[in-house]
Amino acid sequence: MSEQPNSLIHSNNHPEAAVFRARIGAGEPFMTEVKAGQTLRLLDLEGNQAVDTLFYSARNPRERYDVQRTLRKQNRVYLTTGTVLYSNLGQPMLTITADTCGRHDTLGGACAQESNTVRYALDKRYMHSCRDNFLRASLHDGRLNKADISANINFFMNVPVTPQGGLTFEDGISAAGKYVELRAEMDIIVLISNCPQLNNPCNAYNPTPAEVLIWD
Repeated sequence: MSEQPNSLIHSNNHPEAAVFRARIGAGEPFMTEVKAGQTLRLLDLEGNQAVDTLFYSARNPRERYDVQRTLRKQNRVYLTTGTVLYSNLGQPMLTITADTCGRHDTLGGACAQESNTVRYALDKRYMHSCRDNFLRASLHDGRLNKADISANINFFMNVPVTPQGGLTFEDGISAAGKYVELRAEMDIIVLISNCPQLNNPCNAYNPTPAEVLIWD
């Protein structure tokens, strides 16, 4: 499986024409829906922010984004323009239609109490994490539960694969104003953790806000 070459494609969508626009605070969770045919933009407002994201079918939330099927179908590690995101039932969920960052991580996963402890130190266990964010938003909504939190996408995050097959967390390759757009192929629940991580360079050790826009 190869790395994805950069595929920088700008969008013709204008923010003032968006039917929905919301700011996600630094380190905060967020949840919304995107209807089939609508376009979702995730915007890195200040640069180097990781936006951990999960996708579910709004009609059947047990159908969700599946990293293994997605990577196998495209035969590449990273996501960018043209990538189709597939569900665990093998159905297309979203297609990346524009991307000004160039690639997005599928392997680094979401930070959690356990990973904070293993990667950093015992006293980091109770620091805020993306898994906690996912749980906060999903339990509040009521349609999802703990068992629905699966392998996520880390938009804008830089996790190179080493020649030995390992992963490293490096400074982000995004910048202020970079974005990725996805066209929904079915009605979608979008679950986001705007990563609160303070211990690795995925967000320059400084979580910052992100923005979500939706167009018809």
